[in-house]
Amino acid sequence: MALLLGVQSVSKAFGTSPLLRDLSFGIHDGDRIGLVGPNGCGKSTLLRILAGLEEPDAGTVSLRRATRIAWVAQHPAFAPGKTVFEILLSATSDLEADEHERMNLAHALLGRCGFSDHDAVPATFSGGWQKRLAIAEALARKPDLLLLDEPTNHLDLDGILWLEDLLTSPLSGIGAFVVVSHDRWFLEHVASRMFDLDPVHENGFFETRGRYSEFLERKDIALHEQSRWQQTLSNRARREVEWLRRGPKARSTKARARIEEAGRLQQELAEVRARLDRRAVSIEMTSSQRRTQRLLACEHLGKDFGERKVLDDVDVLLSPGVRLGLLGPNGSGKSTLIRLMTGEIVPDRGRVVQADDLRIALLDQHRTSLDPSLTLRRALAPEGDQVVFAGRALHVTAWAKRFLFRPEQLSMPVGKLSGGEQARLLLARLMLIPADVLILDEPTNDLDIPTLEVLEESLLEFPGAVVLVTHDRYLFETVSTTVLGFDGSGGTRAYADYSQWEAERRPSVGVAAEPAAGDLVVRERSAGRSKKLGYLEQREWDEMEARIFAAEERLESATGRAHDPAVAADAAEISARYRELETIQAEVDRLYERWAELEKKRIAAS
Repeated sequence: MALLLGVQSVSKAFGTSPLLRDLSFGIHDGDRIGLVGPNGCGKSTLLRILAGLEEPDAGTVSLRRATRIAWVAQHPAFAPGKTVFEILLSATSDLEADEHERMNLAHALLGRCGFSDHDAVPATFSGGWQKRLAIAEALARKPDLLLLDEPTNHLDLDGILWLEDLLTSPLSGIGAFVVVSHDRWFLEHVASRMFDLDPVHENGFFETRGRYSEFLERKDIALHEQSRWQQTLSNRARREVEWLRRGPKARSTKARARIEEAGRLQQELAEVRARLDRRAVSIEMTSSQRRTQRLLACEHLGKDFGERKVLDDVDVLLSPGVRLGLLGPNGSGKSTLIRLMTGEIVPDRGRVVQADDLRIALLDQHRTSLDPSLTLRRALAPEGDQVVFAGRALHVTAWAKRFLFRPEQLSMPVGKLSGGEQARLLLARLMLIPADVLILDEPTNDLDIPTLEVLEESLLEFPGAVVLVTHDRYLFETVSTTVLGFDGSGGTRAYADYSQWEAERRPSVGVAAEPAAGDLVVRERSAGRSKKLGYLEQREWDEMEARIFAAEERLESATGRAHDPAVAADAAEISARYRELETIQAEVDRLYERWAELEKKRIAAS
């Protein structure tokens, strides 16, 4: 693979704090790189350096001649007053193409990204549709290297599935990409190479090839080796300290060298200990320990807003130990159900029955409970300098440290905190409320992966009931025991798990989710147990070549229709043709995958 971009000994610091230290790596054509690390480790800064938007303090970034880079920021901004079509057309201005070809590309991208009204202006869009537009704008530049900073933020689950398909489809034309994300499921599906910016590593950087799950295994091995090296250093340093305490009688050259070596060992040991001393948020939800089995019930619940039926005949029962996950596109009624549960609004039909003196703790995705003018100290402890947790008093400084806040931050206004810090503040306040029911509406926004892992453990240990709305599919699948899906027209349906919901959301011949590593193992073992192809499988095998040939012919025809200049001005027709093209491409991919499975079983049986 051709080298697109080379990074050599890049360093960056803010003030006296080093952020990036002596980083070196290369990005090649076809690389699908996931960039992870705790909040504040420099992920966004590294992307900006790669994009040429920021200069490193030391080192070089070398770009292959004529390589095009496109950047999708966390919080995209667009030229005011321009329509979505004008924004994309402007993005194509550097391409070697005439105006007709550029207009055709802009229309095609808008259709592919789901925009039916090409004259709409971004100011009217939700955060998710603004993010879609930013991605479309980047693709309009036909980049060889695409850089995406938290692209799943603000996207609903349908949007995330769309983005996964876009990044992994050969039709997208993306040469390579680097994506910063805390969405572990998303990384598992799209990344084939991982970069980890984490101070726990020797130079703050760790790289592996393979999926996210493979990266986790290799990082665990690397940290285990570091722990063993720390033990070795500790033993050697202890022996040298004992020697120094005995006091050498002769300060010979050899003795002086050993004294210097002892000092070097002590310094190296301190550095390794500092790296491996990883601080994590301490999350422990407080339960009221109520024994009531019927905490909250929604009976035949219905709610309308004007002519629109948001919820219709919804039944929910929350008991201790029930962890209810709510799934559905934005605006499908999840937040409305939560508002009905808490009593913020009343139903038009049915009723909500709460146990006597029911205590509900709510984490609101919009963070409306945070007063930006309050200091962090007052936001954590409104009444003084102490908080009461699990029946005992703690000083606010100690409580703040549990959530990785420094003492000097206590006088900082809440409005000056970063998104991740505000998310940790909300969790700190939530933990102080003894609750029967926890309702978490998008609790993962701005949280890094280490904090997400601690949050998962806390929710799994909470003895009360949990209602969870999140776009983090890994958290959802891990925590939820019951799944309620919303269809967007007022109806709901129970699902066994997230995977069943996703399978229904995708078209029957649409792009399927890439199987997890564990699924591959199960399939391989199952194939190994089969001695020969069954009758139906043999018949499928005999017909496979003809089916693939026919599908490829349909794909070639659909490709021609999608790029037909005669429909360049018809946005709806272009959108329909690109959806058809993606559907047929997915069918071809599925047939080849099935052919490989049957061929493997056939060879094993021979």
